[in-house]
This record gives sequence, C-alpha cells and structure tokens, in this order.
Amino acid sequence: MSKRLILAAVLALPLAACAAGTPPVEVTRFHVDNPARSGTVSVEEMPGNPDVSLEFQTYAAAVSNAWQRVGFTPAAAGAQSDYVALVSFRRGFRPSGVDRSGNPVSVGVGGGFGGGSRGGSFGGLGLGVGINLSGKPKDIVSTELQVQLRRRSDSQTIWEGRAMTEAKQGSPAAQPATAAQKLADVLIGGYPGESGRTMIVK
Repeated sequence: MSKRLILAAVLALPLAACAAGTPPVEVTRFHVDNPARSGTVSVEEMPGNPDVSLEFQTYAAAVSNAWQRVGFTPAAAGAQSDYVALVSFRRGFRPSGVDRSGNPVSVGVGGGFGGGSRGGSFGGLGLGVGINLSGKPKDIVSTELQVQLRRRSDSQTIWEGRAMTEAKQGSPAAQPATAAQKLADVLIGGYPGESGRTMIVK
C-alpha cells in the first residue's frame, strides 16, 4: 500500500469515528391536515419554558434556520409575522454506569500459620494493592426541544413536535450549540412529517 493511501486511511478514521458517535434523535410530531408550507415566521419563547436563560438564543437561532430551510421566511424587524414558532427546551443530567471512585485504593492481606507446639511461623503473606485511576464516569446529558407553529391570526397550532437526544457529558454532541442545531434540523427538517408517530433518527 502506498504512503498516500495509508495517509488517506488514517485521516478518514477520525471522521468515521465522529459519524459513528453521532447520537440518535427521538422525534414525535403532530399537525393538522395540509399545514402551511411557506410564510413569514418569528421565533418566540414558549410560555412556561422550564429552562429560561441566555441559552434560549442558541435554540431560537437553530429553529429559525431550520424553518428557513423548509420554505419559511424570517419576519422583518418590527413586522408582524404570519406564524409564530414557540420554542421550549430543557437539559438534564443522569449518572452513567457505576461510580467506582468511592474507594480508589484497596489493600488485601492474606496469611497462613503453621508450625510445631513451641511456636508458629508465617507460612505465607500476600499483599495486594489495587488503584482505580479511571475516575467517576461522566454523566449523560439529555437535551429536549419542543416547537409549536401557530397561526398568528387566530393562535391556532397547526404543527408541533418534540425531539430528544442524549450524549456523554463533555462530548461534542453534548454541547448546547451542537445539540440545538441537531435537534432543530431533525425535528423541522422533516416538516411536516408523519403526525402522531415517534421515530428514531440517526
């Protein structure tokens, strides 16, 4: 095998690993018959959003970009849009695996006694030391995005959906910007999608 082919194969490994490490997204959508396919839309925070913070802007931008890719247009500044996309999101953490960091060092001693009536002697002495250097397993980050598309004229919801994914804490897929874009692309990218069905998208 030539050096050029070997180099190409080595460079392809990280890309393959990234693709294989992309977490799946669980998606559920509901909509009225023949929902709108175009019009102006503004992105707003859903009332009661459980995770109100500056992070909302990240999710709002991802949702706005996703709507543009399926045919909608952002409303001009100060103009009233045809539709309102209400956005809610939440992030949670749960333990991953067994926490083995509680007792990082263990010592075991084993011995046997044997001898005559006048005394004894140590027949054997064993000493074992085990040190766990793996540390505490990283938590799993769960990210959920909910979007409702409402007609502004009568506030009727014509489409809504929810998308959820999980990734290991500290991984690229667990970063808010990456998770927001992934969820928005999968959820809205299939607009309007099959109503009432939950799907797993990889």
